[in-house]
Amino acid sequence: MTESAIATTALVTPVAAQLMAAAKPPRLVEYRCVLTPQELDAPATETAALTSGVAVHDLGWMRRMAVRGEDRFRWLSGMVSNTVQELAPNGGAWNLVLNAQGRIQGDLMTWRDGDVIELEIAGDQYARLLAHLEHFIIMDDVELVPLGRESSAETALGLTGPQASEVLERMGLPPLAEPMTATRVEWNGLDLGIRRGYGTVAEHYEIWTPIAGLTRLWRTSTTAGAIPVGVAILEAFRIAEGIPTFGVDMVERDLPQETSQMRALHFSKGCYLGQEIVERIRSRGNVHKHLRSLEIVGPVPSAGTELLLGDVQAGQITSAAELPLAAGSRVFGLGMIRSEADARNEPFTYRAGSDAGTARILTTPPKF
Repeated sequence: MTESAIATTALVTPVAAQLMAAAKPPRLVEYRCVLTPQELDAPATETAALTSGVAVHDLGWMRRMAVRGEDRFRWLSGMVSNTVQELAPNGGAWNLVLNAQGRIQGDLMTWRDGDVIELEIAGDQYARLLAHLEHFIIMDDVELVPLGRESSAETALGLTGPQASEVLERMGLPPLAEPMTATRVEWNGLDLGIRRGYGTVAEHYEIWTPIAGLTRLWRTSTTAGAIPVGVAILEAFRIAEGIPTFGVDMVERDLPQETSQMRALHFSKGCYLGQEIVERIRSRGNVHKHLRSLEIVGPVPSAGTELLLGDVQAGQITSAAELPLAAGSRVFGLGMIRSEADARNEPFTYRAGSDAGTARILTTPPKF
């Protein structure tokens, strides 16, 4: 797709708009229905920030939605796979949204601030999930209210890396002791929402800010030691951490247990759409494939590349990327692996054009 064609289908994020005014503007790429910087520094520098320091980056592809009405807790609990009513007052949970057959329709975050419930949804899923959720508001006192982005009032920045909490403190902002917790603070006259998300090898923070304060917040983060990074390395780091993306690593035909993401499921919260299938799988038997994290030796395979055990098809790559590290580049991937091949715990082979490589399942997150 040409840059002019992209411009007609995706919105430029507030961060991208700000950076495009610089003397050397970055190249923008389409990501989750927005235009965002592809890279902002040398790839090795960006990787070092994520693996040993802290990176500041664009989260302008995220959308917020309030769930309002007297029935909001009961209704939402019946629509998503994780807890709603048991959320801590400043807590969050990652959820899968299922259909009646238990197939994944998308994913979203739920956040609770007292009696206020919000959803966070990726921009490329927003319209479809909104339509799906609204279809099931029948006799319920429930209203879904878009927040922030639709009125161009706010955006979100990310701080990611093992030193993210330290950088927040240097910025004069409170770090959060546990993942999936949140707080609101006033900072230099701005009302900021700070949320700590899930990560396997790094701390993940998001800061929701009025767009009027974006420039000050970005500059303060870099002064405090954060390195600006673009979406290319962020995607590679996501894959290395083993965090799947809907539409890439898990798709509509998949069942929740096939994704291996048990953190998205709650087995004692009561009925929800698709719950019968989830419970049947849990109580009666296993699924036939699982999403697994992989470390790869060889060329970066494309999505859909077959993984083999001998001459037998054992699974396929869903996403893969190379991380340029100080000790040498490493290639990581995610792949759907057949259960019988998974149980053998042997390295897989694959072909990328005329070249070949191997892949092994990671049982623990990588160390850098």
